Amino acid sequence: MNLIYYAKYIDSFDLINSQLYKSKYLTIFKRLGSHSVLALIALIVIGGATRVMEAGLACPDWPLCYGSFLPFNHMNLRVFLEWFHRLDAFLVGILILLKFVLSIIWKNEIPNWLPKSYSLLLFLVILQGSFGALTVINLLDSYTVTGHLLIAFLLLITTISINQNLENVEIEEPLIWWRLFLFVPLLLTLIQSFIGVRLSSTWSAHICLSFNKQCLILNTHKLFAFPIAFSILMIIATAIYKRILLTENWKYLSAIILLFLSQIALGVLSLKTNLNEPIFIIGHQLNASLFIAILTTLIFRNPFTKKGLNHSINSQMVGLNS
Repeated sequence: MNLIYYAKYIDSFDLINSQLYKSKYLTIFKRLGSHSVLALIALIVIGGATRVMEAGLACPDWPLCYGSFLPFNHMNLRVFLEWFHRLDAFLVGILILLKFVLSIIWKNEIPNWLPKSYSLLLFLVILQGSFGALTVINLLDSYTVTGHLLIAFLLLITTISINQNLENVEIEEPLIWWRLFLFVPLLLTLIQSFIGVRLSSTWSAHICLSFNKQCLILNTHKLFAFPIAFSILMIIATAIYKRILLTENWKYLSAIILLFLSQIALGVLSLKTNLNEPIFIIGHQLNASLFIAILTTLIFRNPFTKKGLNHSINSQMVGLNS
């Protein structure tokens, strides 16, 4: 009996060590993931500022700028924006490459899906870099610029989904219907962002406001606010009906409402000022990024409070001690 008990003790001890070992590496990936999200949001916002300030071709070559890594002799606001945008993109690429390499090195100590997910991220960042080069080569072609932004949003969504899956290692039954419900405003927002980039990259907004021509894109962009608003109201109503969803997710749901209202306000201010105030347009882009980030977090997070790994390990330790 003592031998059996000892064997069980050793097995349980090895399990605890394994969980602690994995927890150590997963913590590193979570921290890197958080930095990646911040860097991607900054990348999207700086890219929007570069577009608004008409600095997309401030550096005529790629990947360097005027043939150097740091073009001191040509530095001005537009060159700085384009140069900083590329620098942030480079840092994002290095960060994702680091996560991919670490996931290969530690593949025996982390979930099997993690290296595959980081390989997808690496592919997206390579694709993003390729579109960045094409925006310069194709002289800011509208479809290329639009694709460049949408891939950035896909990078953000994928990174957040990986981060949330790392948090939800012990989740038992995710609410699929709740995820699908939240996916509707996310998809609509991505479509509206696509229209928004087309609006700015084809100068349709300026032409419409100045000459009342080519207003279809602008009107479509404005009208898309209605189905997004309706989908958000349905989500809030469902959360109120299912009280536990509101209780567990009220911070995120409140942030979505505030961001949506401020997004409308910034859009109206941009039009009222005839798109002559970059701060409103850049804020509009920042809001869109945060809105997508929070929606994605809601989709992939555990909608209910769960017991963490530390609680699980402590329970096992109590069982062993008893």
